[in-house]
Amino acid sequence: MLDRVSKTKSIRRGAIVVLVAALTVAMVAITALAIDYSYLLKMRTDMQRAADASALAAVQNLIPNSAGTQDLAATRAAVREYANANLASNGISDFAVATDDIEIGRYDTQTIYSSVNLLDSGTFDAVRVTLRRDGSINPQAPLFFGRALGMSGASITVSATAVLQKATRIPAGADVLPFAVELSHWNSMNTGDTLIGYGDGKVQDKYGNDVPGNFGTCDIGPENNSTSDLRDQILNGLRQSDLDALHASGRIGQNQFIDVESPMWVNADPGLSSGMKSAVQAIHGQWRLIPLYDELGSKGSTVNGGDSSSSKGKGGSKKQSSSAGSGNNLEYHVKAWGAVKVLNSNWNGAKNTWVELEKSFLYDGNLLPKPNSLDLSQPVIEGVFTYPVLVE
Repeated sequence: MLDRVSKTKSIRRGAIVVLVAALTVAMVAITALAIDYSYLLKMRTDMQRAADASALAAVQNLIPNSAGTQDLAATRAAVREYANANLASNGISDFAVATDDIEIGRYDTQTIYSSVNLLDSGTFDAVRVTLRRDGSINPQAPLFFGRALGMSGASITVSATAVLQKATRIPAGADVLPFAVELSHWNSMNTGDTLIGYGDGKVQDKYGNDVPGNFGTCDIGPENNSTSDLRDQILNGLRQSDLDALHASGRIGQNQFIDVESPMWVNADPGLSSGMKSAVQAIHGQWRLIPLYDELGSKGSTVNGGDSSSSKGKGGSKKQSSSAGSGNNLEYHVKAWGAVKVLNSNWNGAKNTWVELEKSFLYDGNLLPKPNSLDLSQPVIEGVFTYPVLVE
């Protein structure tokens, strides 16, 4: 009887040892897989960050030059540079990015909030980057313990798409040029075309032909800005005090920015003052935002075909008439904005004082887009881009 009990206990002890051994193997395998899985998650996160950073950096290289040309080679080089710089900090060197994995195009406004489609036409404003560790161009991500189960590596593929946003709002600090150009003439110009505005208010195109319209300074801020104020604005950009004054006079709806959706009337003075010479010469070769007007008016003129009250701000419609004002009585109806490069200027009497401007593109990360406006359903500043954003 005692022998039978002792034999039964021995059998049980042996079964427990076998069970513990089996469970230990299983736990070690699960732990090993958990370690590999955690590593793969970290690797995917690192690669996604690299894809995001490289797309955001590269898309800024798509800003066209004055001739409207875009440097696609520099864009692709930026993708590879930033992908490698970000992955090198995580111990991955010489990471390869296939040319086919760098997609450049113009984003389709109809699909921007769903599945982003890139179009091969127009001005390109989007970059999609795909990074791979799948054995095709880079080795698979290695596994530490998976090899015991016959798996030496795992495939990881990530992608990111960044687009350049179009500027719609002009805040304090923006580089503006307080000279106004007639909108219809501006719209007839191609990127890279030039115009010359003279001290007597006349305008010539790139061929030296006189064109309709009136060229002069305008008060983007307090009414009756002094020459000193204009010089400061030319050199240092839009000031908060300018926005405060525009808001106080009812020309803009708030004092945080100028919204291109809302046209406004501003005081105007045809021609150029020699007092701005030093400021304009200091910005030769630089880019500025310039107001574009579609109507001339005068202070106290009729509004909306008969209302004698002056309607400003929020696009008050003051119709031009044959008696439109001049000098300090003149106003421009600023309907839109554009980007110019200040090429040259000359200051020698009214007829020999001129400023040469080139229609251009501009990138300024301080300008503001309208939130959730990537579908471009609202007005934007033509050719002017602000900071990029990830869309997928």
